[in-house]
Amino acid sequence: MFKTIRSLGKRVIPAAFLLILTVLLLTGCGSATTKDKTASIKLDYAYYNPLSLVLKEKGWLEEEFAKDGVKVEWVQSLGSNKSLELLNGSSVDFGSTAGAAALIGKANGNPIKSVYVYSKPEWTALVTRPDSGIKTVADLKGKKVAVTRGTDPHIFLLRVLEQNGLTDKDIQLVALQHPDGKNALEKGDVDAWSGLDPLMAQEEVEKNGQLFFRDANLNTYGVLNVREAFAQKNPQYVEKVLRGYEKARKWALANPAEYQKIVEKEAKLSEAVAAKVLGRTDLSNSVIGEEQKTAIIAAGNILLKNGIVSQGTDIGKVVSDLIDSQYINKISKE
Repeated sequence: MFKTIRSLGKRVIPAAFLLILTVLLLTGCGSATTKDKTASIKLDYAYYNPLSLVLKEKGWLEEEFAKDGVKVEWVQSLGSNKSLELLNGSSVDFGSTAGAAALIGKANGNPIKSVYVYSKPEWTALVTRPDSGIKTVADLKGKKVAVTRGTDPHIFLLRVLEQNGLTDKDIQLVALQHPDGKNALEKGDVDAWSGLDPLMAQEEVEKNGQLFFRDANLNTYGVLNVREAFAQKNPQYVEKVLRGYEKARKWALANPAEYQKIVEKEAKLSEAVAAKVLGRTDLSNSVIGEEQKTAIIAAGNILLKNGIVSQGTDIGKVVSDLIDSQYINKISKE
């Protein structure tokens, strides 16, 4: 009898095991391949990131990711602060910001890495109306100045004020998104605006806006950021996106007239405005590294001083944690 039970057990147990294994495989519990496969990649496009406009127009990323069965989705960013919100909420996997804005996000716990330089722009300056009477930074004392908090124009304004012996307490800072700041200046609701291209170029060309203070060295770089979780799961896709960006950058340098036409179309800019924007947008270097670290740390120190990042924050460490050059370094050697 016992021999019969043992013999039966030898047949039943393997059969039961095969049944369980089959169920696990059919439900996906036995394999993460199908369940965890990345179905789509979400990227932002922004008028302050002209290469994103080229990529969106050309469809090169769509072509490449179609080979993997991955869909490409585009979401518009209206400013660095909005891009950081999209990244933090996983609404995009890649987002365009100024380098200093990426530092703010990282210092405040936004889990991102800056992996690419999409431009070295002079995209911000202090702007006023021709009839405002404002000629110098000193003239801003007591005046209303529009700015978008947490963006390069905000950091630019703080640094300029400090250079001239002022702080944001010496002005009436009016927090508005970039388009609203431009409109407020035109309506006379504010006296000056810390502007951002291409809106700033529109103000110059169409409204005779006066850029009464400029310093290209106080602009931090335009950087492309990726969510850390996405990069850890899909490092090969990070490389593929950056290869797409490199294709767009090299194409833009080789085809300046068509490049400008795309920017005009996508951002709905006149020829004169687009020419002004692109004339102060340097695409010559895309490798992120020590040069960007130095610029971002300098901006970070003023952020620390003004309480925009928490006291005690180790700016150098945050910047080192933020910048990840491994992907573009690999691509640039190919």
